[in-house]
Amino acid sequence: MKKLTRTMLVAGCALLAAVACTDPTVAPKSTVSGANIFSDPGSYRAFLAKVYSGLAISGQSGPAGNPDISGIDEGFGQYFRMLWELNELPTDEAALAWGDYGVSDLNTQTWGSSNPFTSAMYGRIYFQVGMANEFLRQTTDAVLASRGTTAALTATIKTYRAEARFLRALSYWHGLDLYGAIPLVKETDALGNTLPSQSSRADVYNYVVSELNALRADLPAVGTAEYGRVDQGSAAMLLAKLYLNAGVYTGTANYAGAVTEAAKVIAGPYHLDNNYLRMFSTDNNTSPEMIFAVPQDGQNIQTWGGMTFLVHASVGGDMDASKYGINGGWWGLRLKPEAAAFFPVIGAASPDVRSKYFFTQNQSVSMGSLGNFQNGIAAPKFRNVSSTGVPGSDQNFADTDYPMFRLADAYLMYAEGVLRGGGGTRAQALAYVNALRDRAYGNATGEIADAALTLDFLLAERGRELLWEGTRRIDLIRYGKFSTTGVWAWKGNTLAGKTTESFHDLYPLPASELLTNPKLKQNTGY
Repeated sequence: MKKLTRTMLVAGCALLAAVACTDPTVAPKSTVSGANIFSDPGSYRAFLAKVYSGLAISGQSGPAGNPDISGIDEGFGQYFRMLWELNELPTDEAALAWGDYGVSDLNTQTWGSSNPFTSAMYGRIYFQVGMANEFLRQTTDAVLASRGTTAALTATIKTYRAEARFLRALSYWHGLDLYGAIPLVKETDALGNTLPSQSSRADVYNYVVSELNALRADLPAVGTAEYGRVDQGSAAMLLAKLYLNAGVYTGTANYAGAVTEAAKVIAGPYHLDNNYLRMFSTDNNTSPEMIFAVPQDGQNIQTWGGMTFLVHASVGGDMDASKYGINGGWWGLRLKPEAAAFFPVIGAASPDVRSKYFFTQNQSVSMGSLGNFQNGIAAPKFRNVSSTGVPGSDQNFADTDYPMFRLADAYLMYAEGVLRGGGGTRAQALAYVNALRDRAYGNATGEIADAALTLDFLLAERGRELLWEGTRRIDLIRYGKFSTTGVWAWKGNTLAGKTTESFHDLYPLPASELLTNPKLKQNTGY
């Protein structure tokens, strides 16, 4: 299954070599013409693959040389590498020990409107939106009829269209979560010189929710999609995330919706992986817990971002890089002290597998210097080896897929929704939480009693279970602990940490976008 998806992505990139374009009012360019590309029925699948591959790779020439977006190093500008950094580095979970321009701003919550990572992520989002919109323009019933498309292919393309709409909704969710009020551009909007207007955050939220509810019936049934592609389980998962954070996005909570959608995910064919670390290893495509993953392949899907970054940057100091399937560490990522404190014991002696893999030799728990890799515990969660220790196919580029959605998150969202008054049952919520802790401890010794199941406990448990999986900033904002409350090392650019202003709950719109589009209004504080 992973090989099939890899082949699909590679074919899509070869056929549709899109020129960098982040303006959603301009159709993406291609090295082939519209007059001949769709003469091959397989081109529709390849075009859809290009939309998927925007999450996985950074350009058209392998790891570097022909980027999809400009203005940033191609490896730095890969989609989920930036998404991960924006959702982890400003929190209590992670720090990156590099001096590259803009990195320190993320570590310390001191970024401005010219930060290259916040600007490039905005461009990535609209690159994805533009590709999805163009796919939808090229696959309407009228356009397909004009090409004499067969009924069978038209039916298949209906599913492709639902996938493209999902991927667009996913990127719009990232946009509304990171930036708030952003332009909302659809495939039906005229292309040309009309600059897009700015939609409110609530309007973008309502659009994404309506899209997901409208397209879900056209997706494959839960658990039946080709690996690395989305199905109805993916739609339910994304809706659960949107509903859980609805109060942040719109001012009106919808915890009942979060409980309902999380329950749909849990009712699917997924089940907890009995090997926790497998989900972050090269064979995680075999994990029964995966709902939606972004495929990586050391031979054929190469990028200096993605999992290559997450694996290499987590290794340094006295660590043996070969144990993690790589030819050397990048001496970058490690835990802030507060994240290490999520666990009573860390390292090899820990009874909790979720901290047993932490590397402590000559690594201090404290973080006196952001630039010293050995200040902070190393946490090589993502590895380029299999769950049985077999190295990946390439020591430079990782074979490990990125777990965008997995079942444990649905368990924790259900539990939180219940505690926040969204329905469901407290007994079921406790059972789901204890199932995760049973896996973590290997037995029932980690289980908690009903009285211990509180919202504060769940935030800490999310930190333990989903550590470094790109959810922490969203969680802290939902709990009201990201900016004006909550203190951790180097927050506010001080070692002891300090609170920051509430405008940091949103990233700034890129300064370059404001210059070119007078319809846009900058987020407060920037």
